Amino acid sequence: MSTIDFGTFDALTFDCYGTLIDWEAGILAALRPLVGGAVGDETVLEAFARHEAQLEAGPYLPYREVLAGCLRGLGEELGFEPSEAQQAAFGASVADWPAFADSPEALARLKERFRLGVITNCDDDLFAASSRRLGVEFDWVITAQQARGYKPRRENFAFALERIDVPRERLLHVAQSLFHDHVPAQALGMTTVWVDRRQGRAGAGATPPAGATPDLTTPDLKTFADLATRSPSPSR
Repeated sequence: MSTIDFGTFDALTFDCYGTLIDWEAGILAALRPLVGGAVGDETVLEAFARHEAQLEAGPYLPYREVLAGCLRGLGEELGFEPSEAQQAAFGASVADWPAFADSPEALARLKERFRLGVITNCDDDLFAASSRRLGVEFDWVITAQQARGYKPRRENFAFALERIDVPRERLLHVAQSLFHDHVPAQALGMTTVWVDRRQGRAGAGATPPAGATPDLTTPDLKTFADLATRSPSPSR
């Protein structure tokens, strides 16, 4: 049973990678030829999370360069040396990361009722490639490239709130990562829904662990869309 009154919201904002796009599958597909089969998936993903968070906390770099830096760090940690071409290919691999199977249909249903936005840790052109896989036109697209920094900075959400013409209390943020999204969004007073894509799997995967208490948890986007579109229309 939902504990959120969806009728009080006019718009939904989403994290993209991990929530709408299966970035863990994409990361592993791109890394496996380099890492080999001796290292387990969760070890690879958790190492990626450490390197990505460290790079994103420093001076701003385009996401392609963040991924290239992650690959260099993984190489040092796991015993391989990526070439410049391999670093560039991993940086561009975002365009190949698949959408979760339920994302396009769920977003299409949600679009019939809510305005939709994305607040994503990515470059404009890489997100544009991912957006084509999702099959929906977002009303707002806020990228790390635009904000010149990465979540979990609160500044990314403040930047988004300045550009979204909907009052904060009528925005609902939907995301998988507690670390990147729920902690900073809730710090700014936003209501959040956790799409727990890793439900039943140990560890935190490609996102660093963090403590947060989302207002609602669902196992996937279809379940969230079922709840959000079943409720009465937004009340003003």
